[in-house]
Amino acid sequence: MKGNEAIAHAAIRCGCDGYFGYPITPQSEVLETLALEKPWETTGMVVLQAESEVASINMVYGGGASGKRCMTSSSSPGVALMQEGIAYMAGAEIPGLIVNVQRGGPGLGTIQPSQSDYFQATRGGGNGDYNVIVLAPDSVQEMADFVDLAFDLAFRYRNPVMILSDGIIGQMMEKLVLPPFKPRRTEAQILEECPWAASGRKAGRKPNVLTSLELDSAVMEQKNLHLQAKYAAIREKEVRFETMQCDDAEYLIVAFGSAARIGLKVIEMCREEGIRAGLLRPITLWPFPSQEVARLARRVKGILSFEINAGQMVEDIRLATGGKTPVAHYGRMGGVVPAPDEVIRALKEELINSHCHES
Repeated sequence: MKGNEAIAHAAIRCGCDGYFGYPITPQSEVLETLALEKPWETTGMVVLQAESEVASINMVYGGGASGKRCMTSSSSPGVALMQEGIAYMAGAEIPGLIVNVQRGGPGLGTIQPSQSDYFQATRGGGNGDYNVIVLAPDSVQEMADFVDLAFDLAFRYRNPVMILSDGIIGQMMEKLVLPPFKPRRTEAQILEECPWAASGRKAGRKPNVLTSLELDSAVMEQKNLHLQAKYAAIREKEVRFETMQCDDAEYLIVAFGSAARIGLKVIEMCREEGIRAGLLRPITLWPFPSQEVARLARRVKGILSFEINAGQMVEDIRLATGGKTPVAHYGRMGGVVPAPDEVIRALKEELINSHCHES
């Protein structure tokens, strides 16, 4: 099935309580599949097409505040509209899942695939000092697998989580194994697992109020310090990445999502030419695998950041290396997907040939 369809089926099976979204290419199949599957008849999952992306993220805010597993999906311009609500969720520590199937921009841009929302996702497109946990799938299987992982992380840390995909992974079709069905949580279980949730006066409890607003500066600073301590714990415990043929690599390619699939072919072709290239695929874009990048940087002659954008992740790579290893970028924009031979040519021109000249 398509990656977008996998997201929908996984949401039903992983105990999602509510999906609120709005159609936009290239992610509309998420909502369409849920409408066809009618999970409200089988699991009780609410599926609602909101009047806008702004409405949908605020519905996720409300559902998450009551301890429910809620999610939305959209594509780049739609996620841009959600940024205020995502910042509100981060500030109020409300868990939720946002799926972004990226398309080219800026603005309305194109409906073709891109990876140009890296900064929007990893830097937090809304206001204030906050972070969103960002997972980058590179297959239809991971589109399904990351739904349950995203909900687990969201509730473990009371934080929004984003699955940052793109039009390639969302639209392509692959075989996959769908996750098993999870039993739906009872209201009593939700109250026990989420004592912070806004539950009215259920079980005789005092109502919880979840808000990002605080007018006392001293209290607000303490709240921000608490958030920063939480983000530090996430950076320590939740970094995920994958390496391929890096043990003897002289040159390292760093790529995520669909670009990493192309990167696999690149290192295969490089090895056939006698170029010892390896691939590092960040799975969490935030927290970024900075320590692993730094470790590998000490062993290689150069690093190529391969992204389908103008160069965004390359900044995190340069921060990780501290300027001690040559770092170059290659990417295409406007929905153009690079071919492997283009990436190899960039590797040679930007790193290998220049390194030979310097030697």
